[in-house]
Amino acid sequence: MIKKEEIIKLLSKVDDPELKKDLVSLKMVKDVEIKGNDIKVIITLTTPACPLKHVFTRDIEKVIRENIKDVGKIEVEFDSNVKKSKGVPGKEEIPGVKNSIAITSGKGGVGKSTVSVNLAVSLSMSGAKVGICDCDIYGPNVPMMMGVDGRPYTDGKKIIPLEKHGVKVMSIDFLVDKNAPLIWRGPMLHGIIRQFLYDVDWGELDYLILDLPPGTGDAQLTIAQSLPLMGGIVVSTPQEVSLHDVRKAIMMFKKLNVPIIGIIENMSYFECPQCGRKSYLFGKGGGEKLSKEFNTELLGKIPIYEDIRELGDIGKPPVLEEGKEISKILMEISQKIAAKISVMNYEDETTFN
Repeated sequence: MIKKEEIIKLLSKVDDPELKKDLVSLKMVKDVEIKGNDIKVIITLTTPACPLKHVFTRDIEKVIRENIKDVGKIEVEFDSNVKKSKGVPGKEEIPGVKNSIAITSGKGGVGKSTVSVNLAVSLSMSGAKVGICDCDIYGPNVPMMMGVDGRPYTDGKKIIPLEKHGVKVMSIDFLVDKNAPLIWRGPMLHGIIRQFLYDVDWGELDYLILDLPPGTGDAQLTIAQSLPLMGGIVVSTPQEVSLHDVRKAIMMFKKLNVPIIGIIENMSYFECPQCGRKSYLFGKGGGEKLSKEFNTELLGKIPIYEDIRELGDIGKPPVLEEGKEISKILMEISQKIAAKISVMNYEDETTFN
């Protein structure tokens, strides 16, 4: 007769390759169910976007079959519990938000908002609870790329954000004339960003994506100085003029003690749909160069696809195009980011708690 305790002991031999500890020590084994010779193992992941599900399934089945005779069917089921990032002394937490992630770039036109929108949607598709705050007050593009329009309402206490593709969305674009330029000074900018973050009812979120404006101005400083950010992601094209400005954005985060989650290289190359030849229109190797220079991870490369422009213009994030190469690339990047955040939260927990 197979015993539950025996299975749990075997699971202590299965390691999480990213957290470098076994599933039992990490308290990821939620339950073990045994019916005759059939075994069902329920694992609680640190993120629903975990890219290692197939690895856990393989290793769990292997260790059980190697050590128990006449075992029948082995089923591995997953749920998730995203860890909350460690608070930062002196910085007010956003109620209900576990992880705030800032997406920035050194200059405009590198596809930062495209990355932000697709990251938010892909994390939501994986089963996470996600919000996106469009912090680019002067050039808000998130609503158009998300395909959401309307006006948020208030319940008398908080602003209720709009929602699309399973993602809660807040932007100045919902509140002002879309064709009117905003001519605001720093204090007004500071006030509206704080209102978007603290006076909006975000509910319970695993991840809040903050789409920052390009550069290192008032908006970026307001967010980096006042929020307990989990970390920042920097978007760049491979060309040197973009890298030159991105370095400033990275140094701003470093000076304000915001951890760098990694770098995403956008517009890496164009692949001819007829002949398959790759053309490096904006240069080659810029992302690798930057990641080595700042000892951080290159999270992925996004090529130039016509679909990205077309779908962005009609409010359909390309990551929704299941089966297409661009969707696969974007999903892999989001999974890598979610896994990196899990590791960073685990390291904080073991170091400081």
